[in-house]
Amino acid sequence: MNETRRDRDAEGRARNARPRDGLGRPLPYGAPGVERQPEGVVRTPAETLAEAQRLLDAGMPFHAHEVFEDAWKSGPEDERELWRGLAQLAVGLTHSARGNTAGGARLLRRGAGALAPFAGSEPYGIEVAGLSHWARELAARVESGPTVDAAAEAPRLRG
Repeated sequence: MNETRRDRDAEGRARNARPRDGLGRPLPYGAPGVERQPEGVVRTPAETLAEAQRLLDAGMPFHAHEVFEDAWKSGPEDERELWRGLAQLAVGLTHSARGNTAGGARLLRRGAGALAPFAGSEPYGIEVAGLSHWARELAARVESGPTVDAAAEAPRLRG
């Protein structure tokens, strides 16, 4: 019998224990990687935005996506699209920095679309119009250009 052993977290859920780089790519076991974001953390919107901005500025949009995903899953129903849209922007930047231009552009546009209902309201000080413009502009650039630097392209979430 061929048994495949899977990595498990402390709760017994399947979770790859390989280290990851700043863009979330798995590295070989034993290689130095960046610390992962803990999952399922409930933060205030201000804490979510501060942590995500820190990660974006550090060139770690994959990890910022994890922070937004926690807010999306734990926040009020009427804000889920806001956090999901921000998560999609972070994943779009991740794919763009990894060289997946088609996927990166698609996710950047999808995130901008998810944010559209919040335009003009600036929930929690989030510059929705500016983020949407940034996402669409970056999507157009990555479709026709080289891989982008995630830290250099990090958006400002708030003014």
